[in-house]
Amino acid sequence: MPESARSAAKMRPHDAFAASDKAPAGGKSPEPLDVLAQGERTLGPDVKGRGGDPPPHPGLAGGPVYLDYNATTPVDPRVAEAMLPYLTVFFGNPSSSHPFSQEPRQALAAARAQVAGLIGARPGEIVFTGSGSEADLLALRGAVLASGRPHPHVITQVTEHPAVLETCRALERLHGARVTVLPVDGHGLVESAALDAALCKDTVLVSVMAANNETGVLQPITELASLTHARGALFHCDAAQAVGRIRLDVGDLGVDLLTIVGHKVYAPKGAAALFVRDGVRLEPVVYGGGQEHGLRAGTENAALAVALGTAARLAAADLAAGAPARIAALRDDLHERLTDSLPGRVRLNGPEKNRLPNTLNISVEGVLGHELLAAAGQIAASTGSACHSGNHTPSPVLTAMGLAEARALGALRLSLGRWTTAEDIETAAAALIRAASAQ
Repeated sequence: MPESARSAAKMRPHDAFAASDKAPAGGKSPEPLDVLAQGERTLGPDVKGRGGDPPPHPGLAGGPVYLDYNATTPVDPRVAEAMLPYLTVFFGNPSSSHPFSQEPRQALAAARAQVAGLIGARPGEIVFTGSGSEADLLALRGAVLASGRPHPHVITQVTEHPAVLETCRALERLHGARVTVLPVDGHGLVESAALDAALCKDTVLVSVMAANNETGVLQPITELASLTHARGALFHCDAAQAVGRIRLDVGDLGVDLLTIVGHKVYAPKGAAALFVRDGVRLEPVVYGGGQEHGLRAGTENAALAVALGTAARLAAADLAAGAPARIAALRDDLHERLTDSLPGRVRLNGPEKNRLPNTLNISVEGVLGHELLAAAGQIAASTGSACHSGNHTPSPVLTAMGLAEARALGALRLSLGRWTTAEDIETAAAALIRAASAQ
């Protein structure tokens, strides 16, 4: 293990700030991979590269074309390989003082640095959690309870993930918070003027997602965060869908809190994190032994931390290698094939430009989305957010955007990822065209 990793393992949480400065502006963070040399032992020899084709994925072999990466991503075999020793050999408690704790403690420090590097943060600003929903809970509940305000006010927007919306409802019910839910326009965007009008002296937190899970629309986070700070409130961003798919830098965004979800970036379910800007006070989400800077007690899961760190490093390499452009080209090819073969029937839901490179949300006139997917057979996709799959009512996201019921019920969400190929796009397009033409 390099000496830098031994030193990192001995640091108190916020000492890491001095050892690893924030990444350069612009989210480029070119050298999380160099700053994170301490993680090479964790990653193993096959994970040190800066790009290239991923290894074949056994979970995708022989099945339908997988176009539901916004619901979840397959665990990258390199991630599984990296975490395995911490399930089998390195079992020690990272907080212990004997030799069995050394390797897990060092791995935890390296993973924290890798996750921080992906978003331009510092290692001590990363809090590991068990899910994105838990990270959202820590951010929202933590900020409201720590504010000490007798009548705390929270602002969010109507197309947020249920993890945010339901937490807001719980804060109303259990803690007397007042919640304002902002509308969105026809593209799913929050208007800055609406936020500015809603901010008041009691506002303690604004929570707006980076990218929508159904349409991929990218919110103007930098502008919204600036308005929020001008009124003395904190800004939280659920970036579950955006991290690893586009470049993000917490300094450029101006956020105080940011949610990262492992299973959206080819790590296992159960691995997630919350970025907490240095100096932001939160009430803990779990009380006890003081792990995770005192915000989430419980013995740290070194294996899942290593998995998330490895996934973050691979995502940084993908971004540097131009993966978003490759994915966007495949997405646009799929859209073009469908519109050319089904003239006048394919409608794009959400903006054409300002969206995630992997997301295509369309409605096909004259057919219900779930019936089209059932008839296609050769693809695995969604009619909306995976949280709503099987419930054939209009998507709340598309409804909030003002789409008519028939168009919303005809919607398909087709989301691409690391293992999507040109052949997959050809197969998926042909299957959808055949199914739609038969309706």
